[in-house]
Formats: sequence, C-alpha cells, structure tokens
Amino acid sequence: MKKNKKFDNFLDAVPVKNPEINFTKDDNGIVTLEIENKGLMNRVFQKLLKKPKITYIHMEELGSFVWQIIDGESDITALGKKVEEHFGDK
Repeated sequence: MKKNKKFDNFLDAVPVKNPEINFTKDDNGIVTLEIENKGLMNRVFQKLLKKPKITYIHMEELGSFVWQIIDGESDITALGKKVEEHFGDK
C-alpha cells in the first residue's frame, strides 16, 4: 500500500491532475470533466438502472480556472496567488 506524503503545512501540497480524467473546454473557458464509471458495481448499475458509462461534471468559472492552472509543479499557495490575481475580491 502506498503511503501518503505528510505535510506540516497543506499549503505546500502540489496538486496533480489524474491522467485518467479527460476534460474539454468550451469557448468561454468552462471545463467539463469526463469521469468514466468503471468497475463491477458500476457495470451492474449501468445495465440494471441505466446509469451512464461516463459522468460529465460541468465546472463553474473558478473551478475551471483552477483546473487549467494545475501543472503538477505549483503548490497550493502559488495557485491561490494566481486565483487572487485573476479574480481579485470576486
């Protein structure tokens, strides 16, 4: 089992996008995540309850901006500064 890295300060954590999650971006910069529902139970629910194979998560403006600036190198503090610069007090 892989151990999670412990942080003294969670603001030092560096978020990384899951490479299995596909996403699209519309003309307004709004991101839609495409989550594939895998696994035995998901397949059962897809057959019995007609659940979708892919779930689409439509992000709003702030979430879309954050998703796009996650680069796997910047920590939470650096990302927060970019958000503050872009959105200000909004």
